[in-house]
Amino acid sequence: MAATEQRLSTTVLVIGTGGAGLRASVELAEAGVDVLAVGKRPKNDAHTSLAAGGINAALATMDPEDSWQQHAADTLKESYLLGDPRTTEIVTRGAARGIDDLERYGMTFAREQDGRISQRFFGAHTFRRTAFAGDYTGLEIQRTLVRRAEQLRIPVLEGVYITRILTHEGAVFGAYGFDLKDGTRYRVHADAVILAAGGHTRIWRRTSSRRDENTGDSFRLAVEAGARLRDPELVQFHPSGIIEPENAAGTLVSEAARGEGGVLRNALGERYMSRYDPERMELSTRDRVALASYTEIKEGRGTEKGGVWLDVSHLPRQTVMDRLPRVYRTLLGLQMLDITRDPIEVAPTAHYSMGGVWVRPEDHSTDVRGLYAIGEASSGLHGANRLGGNSLVELLVYGRITGRAAAAYSESLSAQPRSAAAVAEARAEVDGLLAADGPENVRALQRAVRNTMTEHAGVVRDEEGLRTGLAELAAIEKRMEDVGVHPDIAGFQDLAHAFDLKAAVLAARATLEAALERRETRGCHNRSDYPDMNEELRVNLVWSPATGITRESIPPVPEEIASLMEEVSTDGKLQE
Repeated sequence: MAATEQRLSTTVLVIGTGGAGLRASVELAEAGVDVLAVGKRPKNDAHTSLAAGGINAALATMDPEDSWQQHAADTLKESYLLGDPRTTEIVTRGAARGIDDLERYGMTFAREQDGRISQRFFGAHTFRRTAFAGDYTGLEIQRTLVRRAEQLRIPVLEGVYITRILTHEGAVFGAYGFDLKDGTRYRVHADAVILAAGGHTRIWRRTSSRRDENTGDSFRLAVEAGARLRDPELVQFHPSGIIEPENAAGTLVSEAARGEGGVLRNALGERYMSRYDPERMELSTRDRVALASYTEIKEGRGTEKGGVWLDVSHLPRQTVMDRLPRVYRTLLGLQMLDITRDPIEVAPTAHYSMGGVWVRPEDHSTDVRGLYAIGEASSGLHGANRLGGNSLVELLVYGRITGRAAAAYSESLSAQPRSAAAVAEARAEVDGLLAADGPENVRALQRAVRNTMTEHAGVVRDEEGLRTGLAELAAIEKRMEDVGVHPDIAGFQDLAHAFDLKAAVLAARATLEAALERRETRGCHNRSDYPDMNEELRVNLVWSPATGITRESIPPVPEEIASLMEEVSTDGKLQE
């Protein structure tokens, strides 16, 4: 018996119900445009809710001399000049409005006694510009956007897995997918599609992402629709992921812990950041702190379990309870550890995809007409190192801009051709996997991908390892021809895992090939065989299966921003 297939129609389809997807949906609904948001996870449990430390905007509430230009300068400098200057200007100029929008939707920020929004230091920011709500800022943003979406009666399909973006002659006309519980198929017709389905950090073994999220879905959907990826090798490893318990390995200890004065020590008790960045110490950039911790562990000065110590126990107990409540509760719940008394054992963890789908800075449109990408799915802002707090404001700024752009694109259409062949192909892809009855286990192959990426494309990489990784990946791709997919009484999760695997393999191939091409060390990308920066590689690497890697030049930085790109002071930032 053929699967039930529901046909839906909307003006704009948003894939992903995290902060980026919901912000775009809200913009569309407020403008009176028909929108449908679809997510494979429940909207209240999107990845955005894990973002802890804060959101950046040059509000100048704490440091009057701050400006959007300085925010842009800090962002571009710490991108190692791989960030796009136009994208950076759009985000930093629009950041304050992003905060205003959240306040308009009812979000509560931490405030000073006189009512100003409180802002704290984050690593490598010249001034205090990180607004926050305790250390659960992302959760509060997600709750706020969910509330606003409900007020606007935005239809949200939860538990639906999108398998393909439907295109005809280089333009989108919708998407195809299935219900994770009962397998019902969905064919959604839409004038425009906004892709907000996250990054690819789950293809590493230790990651701050949870199971079955950030598996590279956005990358696969975009590429198979005809888009390209930019800088997939640029992946941020956060310095402080917990080591235990194993099922929670990689869970973040927020950068706020270091922002509030936490210190890092190796197993010998040495405060080792003095060797790597004596000026900024623990408030150095994430890439430098992660590399420092990796080096300490690799050279034998790590803990028995392969980590280092992050200590906030010297801070006043009330500071920890007020400023780091989520970290406190998480460690108490997972390890029965009281961080006001004992240090936390941490290690670098795959955290954020700084590369992503190639988009235009003005509106985050892609190579495919009517297809947009936002949030961690996209690229352009972060370059080779993302500043903490920038991702949350990016999704607010571009959620608004892209919502408007998608609406304008729809308005411009005189007609929208569809393709029965494209629908049939999407349907056949799902049917084919459901009929697969081979001996290979999808979960085992996912683990194989994670092992390959961890061993050969982690914090430090080299030519031999990357080539070995590509050979291992080719073997995994061969084994995928013999997978078995077996939905059961619990639902169609096994089918979803098979699509996750397809996404992971595509994302891994793009990452390995781009990492091989970037024969230099720059920001998060550390090549032990090429330890220096290469000026010829101050380019974006753009990847697609059709063209492989091409190099894309980066526009010059405007003088008003370039003049502010000085080394960042740490005066007053370490509260000891």
